[in-house]
Amino acid sequence: MAALEKNPTVLVVTPEVTYLPQGMGNIANHLVAKAGGLADVSAALISALFDQGADVHVALPDYREIFAAHMAPVLKKEIRRIRDKMPDERIHLAEDRAFFYIDSVYSNYGTDNIKIALAFQREIINNIIPYVRPDLIHCNDWMTGLIPAAARQMGIPCLFTVHNIHTVETMLDYIEDRGIDGAYFWHHLYYKHMAVEYEEVRDTNPVDFLVSGVFAAHFVNTVSPTFLHEIVDGRHAFVEPPLRQELSNKYWAQCATGILNAPDPSYHPESDDALVQAYDAEDHASGKRANKRNLQRRLGLEEDDRAPLFFWPHRLDPVQKGCQLLAEILYVVVSKYWEHHLQVVFVANGEYKTVFHNIVDFHALHNRVAVCDFDENLSRQAYAAADFILMPSRFEPCGLPQMIGPLYGTLPVAYDTGGIHDTVTSLSVANNSGNGFLFEIYDSQGLFWAIDQAMAFFSRPGEERHQQIERIMRESRATFNHDVTARHYIDLYERMLQRPLIVSGHAPG
Repeated sequence: MAALEKNPTVLVVTPEVTYLPQGMGNIANHLVAKAGGLADVSAALISALFDQGADVHVALPDYREIFAAHMAPVLKKEIRRIRDKMPDERIHLAEDRAFFYIDSVYSNYGTDNIKIALAFQREIINNIIPYVRPDLIHCNDWMTGLIPAAARQMGIPCLFTVHNIHTVETMLDYIEDRGIDGAYFWHHLYYKHMAVEYEEVRDTNPVDFLVSGVFAAHFVNTVSPTFLHEIVDGRHAFVEPPLRQELSNKYWAQCATGILNAPDPSYHPESDDALVQAYDAEDHASGKRANKRNLQRRLGLEEDDRAPLFFWPHRLDPVQKGCQLLAEILYVVVSKYWEHHLQVVFVANGEYKTVFHNIVDFHALHNRVAVCDFDENLSRQAYAAADFILMPSRFEPCGLPQMIGPLYGTLPVAYDTGGIHDTVTSLSVANNSGNGFLFEIYDSQGLFWAIDQAMAFFSRPGEERHQQIERIMRESRATFNHDVTARHYIDLYERMLQRPLIVSGHAPG
């Protein structure tokens, strides 16, 4: 009798994760290490794969100090006993003192980050891959950039996901000094200069971690289809030529694609505990009014639930996020719509926060504009209270606020680029389509024009607005979710494996 076919084993390697499915292991609920969106995406993908019955394993650094912060005192005392009982589980913690006692995923010192990344990858290559024996490895960002080269040498298909364009470089001899046998796969790495012989490159030719991941992986994806095309087309000068070239090589070889991220499932106004009044698509008008009044009262703004409220949801970074465009026109926008009681709320950190504080102080706009430090609960309340979110990003590898906003009935006012282009289309009441307001000329007047379009929509009859926002909320819930994202990754895994990821009727493993 023929043996039952086994589900392929997928090893997801990530430096950060927000949560893991309860069934994956005894301490899954306590392994929380987050620095940014990568943690949310990793958690969602792993959970979706596990829930659908895939034989998925996850490897991450053993951030003992970070993990301990999420554990009750009793559990802390029992942690060693629990860890010792984990050999047959699906969570694989790479152990090294380099990350045992740090209190954040990344250090403020670049050399420390290189040490952490090398310690993590050493354990993956030397111990975890031989133990798990995966059929496919999925690596994420520069901290896993050497693993695709080792995987290629081992003959294991490897997907490398580029979430950010940040990278580091170091010499091969330093990599080897940290316990990684670079001689085994040196020819699959990407070097700053042409590399011909192993001995020539060891101590004189830097290895680029991110570009090595792209170069060596069997398949690559970015977190936005349009951002990938923009890189290949050379639209972003800040993308270093080696990264652009290697992504282009993969793209033209049909070994690169874009898969959009999705917001965390907790972002939904029906179930968001941060809101003073929950609501759904059908009763969004009353729910948003209640949350708007509460936010205005909390921030000292003029209390008027009919006032148009614009929300700035991301860091105040002039290089990427376009906050300088808003700074140029903030006073003019508020003045133009003074009789409408237009308000702007910032819930964000960043270097431009002082600039907006100065504008508010100089023009005495304290009851119309609130500039607040980032706070998760306050941000969620602002999504529910606001009518529009502002996203004049110069570039956007993916972006989540433009997807979160419509889930709450809050429409994006955004520059047409990258992940924004993939998720926002111009609203047309006549055609009953679209979900936001886009501008295509990147300057303050382009942003001003888009704000005018948003205000024109806000001035429409209430029933028209209600119908459009209800439609947008329903469509967004069906489109911007992790099931859709996971399905794209599963399709890609199956393409790489040339076989189904989940064999019908079989449990994981």
